[in-house]
Amino acid sequence: MGLAHNVVVSDGLLDPNEEGMLDEFKREMELTQVDVEYLELSGIEEVFDSRKSRVIAIVNLLRLGYADGAFEIEEECLLREVCKAFQLPDDEFLLLENWVRRLVALEDEARTLIGDA
Repeated sequence: MGLAHNVVVSDGLLDPNEEGMLDEFKREMELTQVDVEYLELSGIEEVFDSRKSRVIAIVNLLRLGYADGAFEIEEECLLREVCKAFQLPDDEFLLLENWVRRLVALEDEARTLIGDA
């Protein structure tokens, strides 16, 4: 949750879509009362100690970055720092970001098709 909070506040704006995704994360983690503050990046590689957990975290943080419709430079810089801490190379970050961008576009297209846009 701390990393998610870092992404949301990095561009200085809290969009309702970002807030909705944070609530979704809380439900998935079964968190009820959470006071989230800025999380220092040092040591996060110990919390996310496998490649799988690191990639899952980056994908979810990228989706959060796109939640307001724009992946801001501040969000990108922060996520690149997280990738560096996770020892994920830049080319892998670009692949994940591209995949998430396409996923978000497909989700938007699906909402339009079902009339929920």
